Amino acid sequence: MGIKKVSLLFLFAMCSVSVSAQSDYAIIQAIVNSPADELNPVLSDDGNWFFITRAYHAQNVGGLKDPGDIWFTQKVNGQWQPLQQATLLNDNGYNTVAGIQQDGSILVLNRVGDKQTQAKTQGVAAAKFNGTTWQYEKNLSTPYFRSVQPVINGRLSADGNFLVYAAESYGSAGVEDIYLLRKNENGWSEPLHLGSEVNSALQELSPSLSKTNDTLFFATTKRNSTTSFDIVFSVRKDDTFLNWTKPEPLSLVNSNFRELYYNSVGNGNAYYTSTFSSEGYGDVKFLIKKEIKDTLQQVKKEVVEPTLMGLLLNSKTNAFIDGTIEINGVDFNKKIKVEQGRFFIELENNKTYAIAAEAKGFISFYEKLTLEFKNNNSFTYTIKLKPIEVGATVQLKNVLFKQSSTELLEESKEELNQVVAFMKENSSVRILLSGHTDNRGVAADNQKLSQMRAEKVKQYLVSKGIAGKRIQGKGFGGSKPLYPNDSEENRKLNRRVEFTITKS
Repeated sequence: MGIKKVSLLFLFAMCSVSVSAQSDYAIIQAIVNSPADELNPVLSDDGNWFFITRAYHAQNVGGLKDPGDIWFTQKVNGQWQPLQQATLLNDNGYNTVAGIQQDGSILVLNRVGDKQTQAKTQGVAAAKFNGTTWQYEKNLSTPYFRSVQPVINGRLSADGNFLVYAAESYGSAGVEDIYLLRKNENGWSEPLHLGSEVNSALQELSPSLSKTNDTLFFATTKRNSTTSFDIVFSVRKDDTFLNWTKPEPLSLVNSNFRELYYNSVGNGNAYYTSTFSSEGYGDVKFLIKKEIKDTLQQVKKEVVEPTLMGLLLNSKTNAFIDGTIEINGVDFNKKIKVEQGRFFIELENNKTYAIAAEAKGFISFYEKLTLEFKNNNSFTYTIKLKPIEVGATVQLKNVLFKQSSTELLEESKEELNQVVAFMKENSSVRILLSGHTDNRGVAADNQKLSQMRAEKVKQYLVSKGIAGKRIQGKGFGGSKPLYPNDSEENRKLNRRVEFTITKS
């Protein structure tokens, strides 16, 4: 807790991607990724729309227990807009976009009625943008479209003629299998089971087709695991869509974590989701093949210094901001002036660094990260600063205590010193320090412990010259969880200290 692992992975290939495209991908990641679960990303062919299904988010129709609502961002006048919910498409069940049709409408799986209740029927519907948000246009004919499971995921082909999806349905060999619908004059055909070479007794999820419809990508359960998935691919042998080559793993993206929703955008570039180097749930990742001069020399080089591409953004608007970044490690210290929201720095592999960011008018940022460099992917590190305003809340991820005590661990002081510097620089700011626990144990004891920890942090800030009247401390115990307390990962995220600005 408090140390983030970051993997910098680079692809060596002879195909280039424009700087603007790489920047778009980095900005999209910064906009859509969150501590919630990002699922089923969809990028429009024109590069101006990006959709995700976000699960277990407090703002979903069903709140923290909601399995998935549709969210989207649009590129307007060259700028990606803040992520927003497709409120007219969502209910408290699982809602997802399957793709974008040539007329500009989107296909939505799991048709809904009243957005406040879960849909009673399953199917495919079309939705159109009304200038503000997306709304239903019509339901499409999809005979025998059903799944035993409430979650259905799939993808429209690039030419709009096929829809591949995963469901537990007629003829399933195990749990979810992969099926195909063909577009016809009435809507869509009956589902076609893609056969035993693709489908197995394991789970098959998140299928998609290559732009030429000759390669199928999907995720399948790893052996001896019920929660981890790898991306595999299979090549179509004929026009029946029934005969496929044996699925092979897509080693460029697979890790020891959960990879899903692989989508090729051509020229060797793709996007997908992974729990690797995330905050526990899935994040959107982009796989970018880029031109590397003197490739042979680069491959032969024994030690490659990873170059970190950083973005500094306004957390409310996702606009680039100017500021300063300071990075500290063992025998390493560097301060960088950030202009137009971008910075680059070479860092050593397998080392832990403390990163602090500051910008005028924004709350300072502090995080520890460990670099795990591999030689076959890419990574962009994004810092989002919150404007100084009443109600802004910041988690102090590196403020830690000894178990069941109020004694601060020594490493907590680095981040607390950042808070001290921020409050000295902004002398009118007042804050509420709040302590939180998970829901285990006796509620009254949790509340008492969280109160004492908040007071302990206040004492430290006062000892460094911050007036006590500027700081209020309060313990909330387990009464304000960020996530359901249904796993150790979620409970860890719920145990936290944070401060909220009460006067700016």
